[in-house]
Amino acid sequence: MTSTIAYRPSQIADPPFTRFFFSDTRMAWLWAIVRLYMAYTWITSGFGKLNNPAWVNTGDALKNYWLGALKVDPKPVITFDWYRAFIQFLVDTQSWTWFSKLVVAGELLVGIALLLGAFTGVAALFGGLMNWSVMLAGTTSVNPVFFLLSVLLIVAWKTAGYWGLDRFLLPALGTPWRLGLVLRRASDRKQSACGCGADCACHAAPMPLMAPAE
Repeated sequence: MTSTIAYRPSQIADPPFTRFFFSDTRMAWLWAIVRLYMAYTWITSGFGKLNNPAWVNTGDALKNYWLGALKVDPKPVITFDWYRAFIQFLVDTQSWTWFSKLVVAGELLVGIALLLGAFTGVAALFGGLMNWSVMLAGTTSVNPVFFLLSVLLIVAWKTAGYWGLDRFLLPALGTPWRLGLVLRRASDRKQSACGCGADCACHAAPMPLMAPAE
């Protein structure tokens, strides 16, 4: 005789330790330290390139870096063929003239956003992508450590900017899946104008974006 066990769908909760470490505002001080350290590294790197004509004028610095990454003798610098083909395409199209300026702007914008604590998770994502691309090009240096710190800031996005502008931006603007106070009020006005009534989903109360300290 066999029996069937039916499982009701439910949301699996995070362990208490991770909730405290990544979502509790009492740990905001720790993520502020990590955030400011990463902001310093990106801003100093960006300003160094901004004052270098080989980055902002000719782009020769990036060109030489790409040519070095494309070397295959005595062994390939880039491990993955698809990424080598991508870099080769950029070299063939002389993309270093504009891509170098994009790198400089990206480093400065990521650093400033982290410094201000504005959309910290998004800024850390773009910073981590830059570290990841450099590692794919065969350069290790400090990039693995910076990539790890960026991932931690992404995971702690709800509190990493709590000691910064995110303390006000996140409740006001919310997220794509849960509008904040300002955008929700704008949506309510729009729905009221179209006559959808109070039963519209836009009237649902938003969940708090940051876990209060217990």
